[in-house]
Amino acid sequence: MTTFPGSPKLIKGGIVQYDVDSSQVKRVISLQINPETLNRSFQIQGIEGGEGGDRSQALRLKGSPVESYSLEATIDATDLLEQGDAVTAEFGIQRELNALEGIVYPTSAELRENNNLALSGTLEIIPMEAPLTLFIWSKVRVLPVRITELSITEKAFLPNLMPILATVSLGMRVLSIDDLGFEHKGGSLFMNYLQNKESLRDRYTQVGLNSLGIGEIP
Repeated sequence: MTTFPGSPKLIKGGIVQYDVDSSQVKRVISLQINPETLNRSFQIQGIEGGEGGDRSQALRLKGSPVESYSLEATIDATDLLEQGDAVTAEFGIQRELNALEGIVYPTSAELRENNNLALSGTLEIIPMEAPLTLFIWSKVRVLPVRITELSITEKAFLPNLMPILATVSLGMRVLSIDDLGFEHKGGSLFMNYLQNKESLRDRYTQVGLNSLGIGEIP
């Protein structure tokens, strides 16, 4: 099948795991099919005066809002099965699902290491630090995130019970400088994201008050 030469190149959204210490990309997980909707919510970080509070603080912001993303994506083995992919023929989409699940699991090596530390009498075991997770949705949205929800609905299977069709629901909380600080790689990525927001905001075409039915602020 030929593609119309004027068709724009399709860019996929996805997730990247990045090792901050080595500055190396550890894994890139692209969405097989971009979801049709992307849900975003903002928890505003205002200074709550409340009843009897200091009203002079009503317009102040403590920091960036807590921003959350959620989406549903489909993973389908049909194309790879038609192409005769040997791994898909045996395991379906299990490797794709395991790549996503690996974001929220510590590795078996890390679990063994912590167990060995506990057996050796180490009193305080520092929780394991995962690679920095980035959600990428175009060049202006490269976001450090924490996965807050991952649910998978498997819908069809090979005769050996390996899944070949699934819907993945993904929830993410954006990590800001309040979480990571300015010096952390994730903090600098957040600042870049915020500056991209401001740049596009400043290109918004200003309209006059008359478009709102008034000539001036009373």
